[in-house]
Amino acid sequence: MVRPMSNSRNRNPRIAKKRAKAKPRGKKKDPIFVDGQRPRPLYVDYKDIELLKKLTNRQGKIIGRRKSGCTAVSQHAVTKAIKRARFMALIPYVGE
Repeated sequence: MVRPMSNSRNRNPRIAKKRAKAKPRGKKKDPIFVDGQRPRPLYVDYKDIELLKKLTNRQGKIIGRRKSGCTAVSQHAVTKAIKRARFMALIPYVGE
């Protein structure tokens, strides 16, 4: 005799807990965009230390796309610029 497998979907609807609705998140502004327009060609200057410091955390790690609000294309440009600035010793590889 084969028993049906129980899974989480086959719950009694009266007993099941209600899930909270997910709040819609506001769209983050891409820090690379100038006046709402993406500069063409997309190039992030490795000598712009103020911008690059905003996109790294205290340990010196590059902040991810979700947190920074960058698009994929601009995140690639930011990563390349940060690595160039590190190589040129403009910003540290590790934090304080």
